[in-house]
Amino acid sequence: MRTVFLASLRTHIPRYASAAIAVAVAVAFVVVVGVLTSGAQSGLMDGLGAPYRNADHVVSAARWPSSELDPKAAIAFTERHGDGAAATGRASLPVRVNGRRLPEATVGPIATSEEWRWQKLSSGRFPAGTGEAVADVYVASAENIEVGDRVRIGEGAAARDVRVVGLVLSPSPPAQASMYVTWPQLLQWRDHLHLNAVAVRGEVGQLPGGAKAQPPEGFAAERLTYVQNRVDSLSVMLLLFAGIALFVSALVIANTFSILFAQRLRDFALLRCIGATRQQVVRSVRREAAVVGVLASLTGTLVGLGLGHGLIALINALAPTVPMGAAGLPVPWLLGGFGVGLVVTMVASWLPTRRVVRVSPLAALRPDTAVDAHTATGLVRLALAALLLVTGLVLLGTAMVQGSTALMVAGGGSVFAGVLLFGPVLVPRLVRITGALLGPAGRLATRNAVRNPRRTATTTASLLVGVTLTTAVLTGMATWRSSLNEQIGRDHPIDVALTSAEGPVATDLLDRVRRTPGVERAISVDGAVARVAGLGEPIPVVTAPAAEQVARDGGAFARVEPGKIRIDSEAFGKGLSLRPGDRVTVRVGDRWAQLRVAVGTGWGPAGVVAPETLATLTDTPEPHAIWIRASSGADPARLGGDLDELADPVGATVENGLRTWESLDQQLGIYTWSALGLLGIAVVIALIGIANTLGLSVLERAREHAMLRALGLTRRQLRRMLVTEAVLLSVAATLLGTVIGVGFAWVGYETIVKRALSDATMHVPWPSLGIVVLTTALAGLLAAVLPARRAAQVTPAAGLSLD
Repeated sequence: MRTVFLASLRTHIPRYASAAIAVAVAVAFVVVVGVLTSGAQSGLMDGLGAPYRNADHVVSAARWPSSELDPKAAIAFTERHGDGAAATGRASLPVRVNGRRLPEATVGPIATSEEWRWQKLSSGRFPAGTGEAVADVYVASAENIEVGDRVRIGEGAAARDVRVVGLVLSPSPPAQASMYVTWPQLLQWRDHLHLNAVAVRGEVGQLPGGAKAQPPEGFAAERLTYVQNRVDSLSVMLLLFAGIALFVSALVIANTFSILFAQRLRDFALLRCIGATRQQVVRSVRREAAVVGVLASLTGTLVGLGLGHGLIALINALAPTVPMGAAGLPVPWLLGGFGVGLVVTMVASWLPTRRVVRVSPLAALRPDTAVDAHTATGLVRLALAALLLVTGLVLLGTAMVQGSTALMVAGGGSVFAGVLLFGPVLVPRLVRITGALLGPAGRLATRNAVRNPRRTATTTASLLVGVTLTTAVLTGMATWRSSLNEQIGRDHPIDVALTSAEGPVATDLLDRVRRTPGVERAISVDGAVARVAGLGEPIPVVTAPAAEQVARDGGAFARVEPGKIRIDSEAFGKGLSLRPGDRVTVRVGDRWAQLRVAVGTGWGPAGVVAPETLATLTDTPEPHAIWIRASSGADPARLGGDLDELADPVGATVENGLRTWESLDQQLGIYTWSALGLLGIAVVIALIGIANTLGLSVLERAREHAMLRALGLTRRQLRRMLVTEAVLLSVAATLLGTVIGVGFAWVGYETIVKRALSDATMHVPWPSLGIVVLTTALAGLLAAVLPARRAAQVTPAAGLSLD
């Protein structure tokens, strides 16, 4: 049998090449998932987890967010570790620049050691000791702070003067502060200090009371999960794509080997006839499969590593504002990918041989017949398919009720497996329906496509996986992004607001704002300066019926009922004593009105009222604010600085909401680009799978094609028939995959998205799905070109002589 084994490998190299490609691509997909996962985690650590990226452990409150670290215990813990620890937190302190107090200013620590310093220098230098500080670049832009300015922090005996020696970018929103000073300086205000975590290198030692220690990645994931309403999006994505990787890999490999060994059933039967035992045939098949599996898995592992790092570089080039981090060596994924390739290859190669070793050699030499639904095997297949469908639907329903991602993945896999088992019954019917639209020209292709239901279903399986996956991911990402944009738009409806409480803004200022690079649209907002009971300083009270032109929530925040005043709670900070429902007196000159308070965020230090309410307060409203919608891709810091230069001469304040959009968009961008990268690999696998299956199917049907040629079919007609057949199969798979994919996306929306974003709405990207349909139809056509040419080149005599 060793001679037979070696001869078989040499003889079937072309066919094994197709199987090896399927294995290598499947393994590469698993490895790419691991590399992109590592890059996404690294990207998140460079942003949200930046203060902890060089730590071995992060110590935080055990009951976060319901509690925080005790400041005294946390300070003592940090001091005990010396240079091996760095605390993150901030103190809310009065900060004055050029005699002007900054609203809601905070002061945080910046490490003198470079390995603990997570802020990124924008200009100047880092502080080296007492009396020096750096300012956040966004705060500096909004408050006109420059390197060299003198800043007074604190008040009374605790006040200290520091010089701004640099401007920094703060990539981690939870640790951001207005100003940063060295740790020893910050301890001067320890009574005002709130510490949320301590990064530790080496042994943690005794923890402060009520604290816990976590790896940096776990700490960052916990914070990100809380921000997203306790939905761990990264883990969800990893679980989904890990399951998809395993499922797609197993399907492509199994389909390829199923056809490959089906073509060799006669070979195996002949070996049995000349004396080979069942065990010897099985061992020979396993040896061949093991060689193919090992070599292809090794190739796929190396290709996956290179492709994964290449995709990370491509994502960084296409989306430089959403950087993926440097991926490490994902050893578990490498071993997992290799194991998947080898194990699935062995299983896929063994199953087709069961038939030939369980029946007599003479029976195996007879022509193969398709499984009929009316036979015992067909009925078992349909019963199993029905069981999987029912089980999967129950699991999906339970997942939607409980919000379980694991049940969702298991249910989706069960449903899809049931659909694949129903394939020999379902796909031929779809092909007939589609072929009926082609008229007489497609009649032969349609009949040929559905003549062998099992082969038809097998050929469409890979493309069905790809279309289902593509549709589900595109719909899910569109729903997630649109819902998140809606939520952010409600929280931050105005990108940038210029508000003047000292006097009206001039008309020419609006013109200059509109000409500023990065401004898409801008409107002036009329109102009057009023005194509102409960607020220390006068504020503009404005009305904005045209807010929908610039607001990201469609102007909903500005539609206030008569008798109410809406206050931006973030603009006035913790000093705001007004609460929703309070009744306050609003005065403009000698006029006044009793109004009920409503709150919101995102338009700056101004009260928004209805036009009727403003008319009762003043007969001559004047523009006191300019609201701006930024253009796509506008730089928040540059735009804020340019608008600040325009606002300073007229005494207006600038409220820059783009920074929040930028931070959240970076996190979403990491998920989106990771998903698109993985999706691209999955689609490539699907296309290779259908090309492989079509190619092997053409080899399997060589005698059929030769018979058609002998009966008078020309080479051109044969090529046209095969291409039409491939297009029919592609369209059928696309239609079925689109329906299933939208259904899976809806389940994901109910299970994941609605729990993270309570006001989310389902969004189906029909134009994108239309492109998917056209692309897959074209892909099916292209996949059939080479096999059709190969089939047409074989002469009828040569084809009829093939075994």
